[in-house]
Amino acid sequence: MITCKGLCKSYGDKKVLDGIDLDIKDGSIIGLLGPSGAGKTTMIKILTGQLDASGGSVEVFGKDVKNLTGDDKRNFGIMMDNFGVYERFTCRDNLKVYADIYGVPKENIEKILEEVGLGDSIKKPASALSKGMKARLRLARAFIHSPKVIFLDEPTSGLDPQSMRSIHKMITDKKEEGCTIFLATHNMEEASKLCDEIYLLNEGKIVEKGKPEEICRRYNRLKKIRIHLTDGKDMEVSAGSESADTINALMRSGMLETIHSTEPTLETVFLELTGRGLQEAG
Repeated sequence: MITCKGLCKSYGDKKVLDGIDLDIKDGSIIGLLGPSGAGKTTMIKILTGQLDASGGSVEVFGKDVKNLTGDDKRNFGIMMDNFGVYERFTCRDNLKVYADIYGVPKENIEKILEEVGLGDSIKKPASALSKGMKARLRLARAFIHSPKVIFLDEPTSGLDPQSMRSIHKMITDKKEEGCTIFLATHNMEEASKLCDEIYLLNEGKIVEKGKPEEICRRYNRLKKIRIHLTDGKDMEVSAGSESADTINALMRSGMLETIHSTEPTLETVFLELTGRGLQEAG
């Protein structure tokens, strides 16, 4: 669906993207995980033809991105922060603008607003919406023309947990419908939950890639099992067959309350690879 080889982007002497290789398969959710300012938004603009690369190659739908037609680009859905929302317009009128652009039947407007949970806010101006509701409206704008590829740039930034869960469900629903989704985020929990594969971006370079759980296992240096007992005590045992009798005895005695492996989170992996956390790196 999307392939990048040696992709570079510079602004003067500043190299924002440096030799990026990506391979995004049809029907998958791919995450570009990195701190704010790492080049994630620049990547989306290049992949969607809004910005020219300084070097390397980018293919979308099997074509050089520079050769994409208007019909090709109609298969893009894009959600970016504060992009595509007219504050004085109602939710319906916001979507009517894009329905006219994409030639979408007007009756689809109410359907998509219902789909994103804004059915009761059709006549409400965007300025009166909460941050979570505006995020839903931006998703509706990205979904309205049934695109094949959806680009999401920090879709849940600053949202409360309930709004975040709702948007996550909408994203996974779109994947089940066959959409390919490119998710740029600095939220490692979001990436772990949603993505089939992730790319860790730091200072313009991909420093690690793979399935979230595989990356975490790859950096599991301790290879221990942490156990919390019913008496409040904690213990660690090795993650090998030699610990089976100990764990079995604790389970039989009813003393074992929780058991966890020690593989790191994506945040911990990023910290190990770069020497800084995702939040502080921004």
